[in-house]
Amino acid sequence: MNPLEVFASYTAYQLKERTWVIQFMGGSQHIYLLEGDEQALLLDTGYGSGTLRAFAQTLTTKPLICANTHFHPDHSSGNGEFEEVLVNSGYVDDEHSVMNNTGPFDITRLPFPHYRKKLIEAGDVIDLGNRQLKLLEVKPAHCNSSLFFFDEGERMMFCGDEMESAQVLLLENSRNPKMAASYDIKERLLNFKANTELLLSYQDQYDYLLPNHNGGPIAKSYLQDYLDLVDGIFAGTVTIEDKLNHRFIEMDPRSATFCRIRYGKGSIILVKDDVLKVFGTGLENGDE
Repeated sequence: MNPLEVFASYTAYQLKERTWVIQFMGGSQHIYLLEGDEQALLLDTGYGSGTLRAFAQTLTTKPLICANTHFHPDHSSGNGEFEEVLVNSGYVDDEHSVMNNTGPFDITRLPFPHYRKKLIEAGDVIDLGNRQLKLLEVKPAHCNSSLFFFDEGERMMFCGDEMESAQVLLLENSRNPKMAASYDIKERLLNFKANTELLLSYQDQYDYLLPNHNGGPIAKSYLQDYLDLVDGIFAGTVTIEDKLNHRFIEMDPRSATFCRIRYGKGSIILVKDDVLKVFGTGLENGDE
C-alpha cells in the first residue's frame, strides 16, 4: 500500500466554529486546527509526508503557527514543513523517537529540516487573537514531552496521547537509551494517575475532551475509569490480557512483550514484565 494513502490521505470536519479536526490513518489519528481572529494553530504535524501544510491552508486563510502536543514521530515528524514549531522542553528526551524514525517518509527532505524549536512550558498562553490556549503541566507518563492545551473560551481540553478512548500507551517509547534505563513503571503509573486527576479537576471548565487517537471528543467519564484502572493494577484486581487486538501496535517488533489491561472504558498497554513488578503490591497511593 502507498504510505500516502495511510499517513497523508487527510480529511477534515469542523467540530464547531473555528475548530477543525484533520484525520488520517483511516480516521484513527487527529490533528487539530484552531482559528483565532489573528492566526491559526496547527496542533501536531503527523508523519512528515510534506503535504499537511498545504492541506491545512485549504481550511483557513489565517497565518499558520504550529505546536506539538508531544514529541513522538506520529505527531512531530512533519515539523519540518514549518520554519518554527512550539515544543515543550521535554522534547530532548523524546527526540530519538522522531530522528530515528525510519518511515514512512524521509523527513530530512522537508522544506525546513532544521526548523527552530521555540520552547513552551506549563503556564504559558498561546494567543491566537480573541482565542487563548493555556498550557497545563503533564508529568511523564505516555512520554516525556506532553502538555495539555486548555481552550477555556471554547471549553475544550486537548490532551494529546495522555488520554484516549481505545488505549493509552505507558510503555517506554522514547527510543532514548538514557530514558529506557531510568524507566520506572510505578512512577509512570502514578504520573498517569496525577495527569488524569488534573483533567478531572478541570472537568467543569470544558465540554470537549479531545485526544489525538481513536475518536474524539470522548466522555469525561473515561477519566474515573482510568483512575480505577491504575488502582486496580496496584491492587491486583484487574485482568492482564496478552492479546493486544490492535493491528498497528502489533507491528511493533517488541509487541510480544506487551499486554493490555482494561477497566470499564479504560485500557492501558504496557510491557508485561514491568506490570508484574507492581501488580498486586498495594502501591496505589505511592506507599512502599
